[in-house]
This record gives sequence, C-alpha cells and structure tokens, in this order.
Amino acid sequence: MRYWHIEGYDSTTKIYDRKVNIAHFSDKQIQTLLMALVAKTSLNFDEIVGAYASKRSKFHNKLLSVHKDGLHPVFSCGDNPHFIVRVVEADA
Repeated sequence: MRYWHIEGYDSTTKIYDRKVNIAHFSDKQIQTLLMALVAKTSLNFDEIVGAYASKRSKFHNKLLSVHKDGLHPVFSCGDNPHFIVRVVEADA
C-alpha cells in the first residue's frame, strides 16, 4: 500500500508528521492541503490574501507557491515553517 507522507518543519525541527492512504488525496488536493498547512502555521491574513491575489496585483506574493520535484512527486510549500509531502510504501 502507498501513502502520502506529510512532514512539517520549523527550521530543522519537525513540527508535523503524518501518513495518509494515497487514495484519500489527488495530487491537486495534496497541494491544496500543503498550502492550507503553511497558511495556518505561518501567514497572517494579509499574506494569505496576497497569495491568492492576481499575479498582476501590486500585493500579490508567492508565499503559498507549491513546488514539485522529481518523477515520483515530492511537493513542498513554505519557507519557514515549510511542509513536504511525498509518496512512500507501507513499510517506509
């Protein structure tokens, strides 16, 4: 069985660790979840509004940008704290 392994870090300190069955979240849903976790742990209201503002807006920011690495996706979001999610096998 495969799982999404979600980890959150504040600098090098792990603040969150959870595995959920991969069937419960699509790639898009897991990316949206990462954005929500970062917003909850590190952003103020204005920063969240800016993250959703049009890219042409003067107050747009990239604080909730999700980055994808690799063929087997590893998604990350946030600076500090930041969250990472990757697919793992049941024994990992």
